[in-house]
Amino acid sequence: MYGLIGKKLKMSQIFNENGHVVPVTLIQAGPCTVSQVKTIDSDGYSSVQLAFGEKSKRNTNKPLKGHLKKAKIDSAKVLAEFQSVDGFDYELGQKFDSSIFNIGEMVNVRSKSKGKGFAGVIKRHGFSTQPATHGTKHTERAGGSIGQASWPSRVFKGLKMPGRLGNAYTTAENLEIVNIDKERNLLYVKGAVAGANNAIVFILKK
Repeated sequence: MYGLIGKKLKMSQIFNENGHVVPVTLIQAGPCTVSQVKTIDSDGYSSVQLAFGEKSKRNTNKPLKGHLKKAKIDSAKVLAEFQSVDGFDYELGQKFDSSIFNIGEMVNVRSKSKGKGFAGVIKRHGFSTQPATHGTKHTERAGGSIGQASWPSRVFKGLKMPGRLGNAYTTAENLEIVNIDKERNLLYVKGAVAGANNAIVFILKK
């Protein structure tokens, strides 16, 4: 497999062989169950759909129940597709867990960041504040000029302005796996991963 669905548990720290503190994020990697195998003949491309987690059957609609029933899965919290490995025979109901990763391997982790609501340009984009004196009154954290007056007499699209901050998918790239707890299916990933505790994450091999 080229990746797994998981869950961010918390941040912690461990000591490496040199006695240095290493900040890590604990990620529960799987177990994920193969719910669908897509091929070029049937779907036009090849991939593997994985199911992770459980949710109430009452909240699972009939089409999804019928889809999961083929792989003998009662319910799934998250479904996601991953690139399939050439030459590997995938089977419905097959399970994958943290054993597909190795210590020292580099991975990308995609997750949804914490929503922080409406924010100004200083917090959202890292703008500098205006001078605190020399005529500045109550606009130290204002964005300032956003365009010209006579031409083009409009604001260009894509200009950095205040707005909603966070609550968007982001990818932390090149994170090293420093330890694996195979009994508890935990990955110790060096560095920080976006999102709150218990947030769903997608771990992708490099």
